[in-house]
Amino acid sequence: MKKVLFSDKAPKPIGPYSQAVCFENFIYTCGQVALGSDGKLISGDVKAQTRQVFENLKNILEDNDSSLNNVIKVMVFLKDMKDFSEMNEVYAEYFTSSFPARSTVAVAALPLDAKVEIEVISYKNP
Repeated sequence: MKKVLFSDKAPKPIGPYSQAVCFENFIYTCGQVALGSDGKLISGDVKAQTRQVFENLKNILEDNDSSLNNVIKVMVFLKDMKDFSEMNEVYAEYFTSSFPARSTVAVAALPLDAKVEIEVISYKNP
């Protein structure tokens, strides 16, 4: 049975969806854009936005018995593939070994005109 998950340390969804859903021992997060604690998109380049996205994801996972260390799949959506290397620099700060599988695609647009959106699949702590 699925269970809706929430963290008050991450931004509330801006639409009719959940921050994350747990099914069995897996956690599926929604796509996170770089919303700050005030619920507004942070300004800055793709590196700043990627860092905020990972902090949001980290908070969702840690508040729900998981962590970035448990991530098995990452999906990255970039508004401009020219930002790939800068996004990747920040990505490498959060994943340093035992790398998850990953897909990265360029998209025409993202919610709130964000530069990057990231979602993950993780497992719960044993």
